Amino acid sequence: MSMIDVLPEPKALKENMKTLAALNIICCPEEWLRYHSYIPESDDNISIASIDNGSGDHLFIIFAPQGTIIKGFDHESEVSPYVLDEHEVWPGIYEEVPASLLSLLEDDAIAKEDVTFCLWRENNDLIWQKGEVEIPAGAEDGSDFLLGTIFRTAEDFVEFAEGYFELTLPLEIVANIYEGAAITREMIKALNPDGDVEKVLQELAELG
Repeated sequence: MSMIDVLPEPKALKENMKTLAALNIICCPEEWLRYHSYIPESDDNISIASIDNGSGDHLFIIFAPQGTIIKGFDHESEVSPYVLDEHEVWPGIYEEVPASLLSLLEDDAIAKEDVTFCLWRENNDLIWQKGEVEIPAGAEDGSDFLLGTIFRTAEDFVEFAEGYFELTLPLEIVANIYEGAAITREMIKALNPDGDVEKVLQELAELG
């Protein structure tokens, strides 16, 4: 079973990404080093979640009134645009994406042309959609790898944080955050004793 098959529906995915972004804020004071980020709704009711592993791979999830679109880029994938001589997007990735959602990728920060897979859901879709892409035998488009870094459980995040942030997090507190508990000063201190609690609280407030 691929990670696409177990990807949550957009509303649950948004909450998952906000939780991950909040935990990254607590664990990592340097914004540019964070793995998971979330930019709350702007005036147009669009919010953006992102993943950046610092090794050239990234994922953007754009939540909009008309639906949700996910663009991923695995720089080692055999369907990377850099594999083709003309540096073109691999055939089939974008052709079937509804124009109203594809237009959301027209932002320099999102680097639309750097893509190895794209998923989307319009509001009436019951499952995630993906274009007809012919992937060479034995090749990967990076979707399992990158979607697998949307950690669904507190246990998975604790294991990740130990390796990535070199922090040993109390599982019970992380689990409470996953369940939607309000994040207190005491929780922040317990998760990252060296963190700047006031700065973290300010950033969490901006996260919504």
